[in-house]
Amino acid sequence: VQLQASGGGLVQTGSSLRLSCAASGFSLDYYVIGWFRQAPGKEREFVTGITWNLGTPTYTDSVKGRFTISRDRVKNTVDLQMNSLKPEDTAAYYCAAKAGSARQYNYWGQGTQVTVSS
Repeated sequence: VQLQASGGGLVQTGSSLRLSCAASGFSLDYYVIGWFRQAPGKEREFVTGITWNLGTPTYTDSVKGRFTISRDRVKNTVDLQMNSLKPEDTAAYYCAAKAGSARQYNYWGQGTQVTVSS
C-alpha cells in the first residue's frame, strides 16, 4: 500500500496550486481518501476527503469555496485543486486513506509542502 503526494510549492497569496495523490498497491473500492495538513507548531487537521466509489466530497469550513477535491478512477489519483490561497494555508499536506467504515485513516503518504507568501 502506497500513497504518493506531489505538487506542493511556494506561491503568493491569491495563487493556485494543484496537489496530487497517487495510490498503488491496493484497490480503492469503498475507501475514503483524505487530505490533511500540518503547520509548524500546530496539530494536523483534516482538510478534505472524498469517497472513492461515489466521489462524495467533504471539506473543512476554512477551505470551502476555495479547494476542490476530485478523483480519477482510471489513474488511481486524488487531486486537490487549491485556489485563492492564503498564508494560513501554509503547511505540509498529506494524503491518507481509510476503509469507508473505519474511524481512523490508516494509510498515509509523505507530505508535500505548500508555502503561501503574503
